[in-house]
Amino acid sequence: MKAILGEALDSIDDYSLTEVAAPAPGPGEVQVRIAACGIGYVDVLVALGGYQVKPTLPHIPGMEAAGTVAALGEGVSGLAVGDRVLAAVQGGFADYAVAPAEGVFRLPERLDFAAASGLRINYLTALHGLRDRARIQAGERLLVLGAAGGVGIAAVQVGKLLGAEVIAVASTEEKRAFATEWGADRVLDSDPEGWRDRLRAACGGRGPDVVFDPLCGPLFQPAFRSLVWGGRHLVVGFVGGEIPALPANLPLMKGAALTGVDVRQFLLLEPDKARTRMETLLSWTADGRLQPVVGRRFPMAAFADAMAHAHGGKALGKTVLEID
Repeated sequence: MKAILGEALDSIDDYSLTEVAAPAPGPGEVQVRIAACGIGYVDVLVALGGYQVKPTLPHIPGMEAAGTVAALGEGVSGLAVGDRVLAAVQGGFADYAVAPAEGVFRLPERLDFAAASGLRINYLTALHGLRDRARIQAGERLLVLGAAGGVGIAAVQVGKLLGAEVIAVASTEEKRAFATEWGADRVLDSDPEGWRDRLRAACGGRGPDVVFDPLCGPLFQPAFRSLVWGGRHLVVGFVGGEIPALPANLPLMKGAALTGVDVRQFLLLEPDKARTRMETLLSWTADGRLQPVVGRRFPMAAFADAMAHAHGGKALGKTVLEID
């Protein structure tokens, strides 16, 4: 099969399109013929050795994919060859990948492969963060930083479905228009100068109840300081660069919580709840309430451009690699 393979983790140039043996499904596993694989910032970070868990070499990137079931390992039930599925894979930048059966879900008819390939990580992160970690309530104000990125726009959409009033923060007019198109009630720029005053005005003279923060950049402290009493600030990632610090007196004075959202450990440590949340997302797509946002699509041969695009901070929605 064709695959994008890296023999080192130093740069995107370490990866090339090559021929390798297709992986066979073991007991409890499913072989998937990949049609589309989502690419997020973290996928590229892993591929470049910058994530806290480094992959073994040689490495085929790609952790969430969609396609059709090609073969079933021993003991797998409830799936059939030819089923359209999304899957948690290792090595989705390839014609075929294997996935544990518990990480494979049949697709609703209306959900195409490209949209499905961006559902599992971003939208599960958003739903787990907002429902389980922040316990957001209908009518509360949700501030989404980095709102035009893959997980940010997912938080905008999921926040609206949970009944929140959503204020989306993005750095350019194009990104703010994108957030509005996908459901944000109001948008705000990301210039730190005078930002808290503009946020207070956008919140009707108050502050947000919940902050969804995949950046943890220059607005990290201003956003936390702007929370209302009992507010919750969700730490989702560190795309903003250097990891910021927070004075310990601030949570005390505001009665506020700084809460981590780690979907990888959620899937590992709470698999039953994670599956329930995935089923919720799939039901929302089935009845048309949720349409996962697809950003730029790249053919397999343009994988380097796709990785650079996902890593560069300018992507709108989830970047997708379409497998030939």
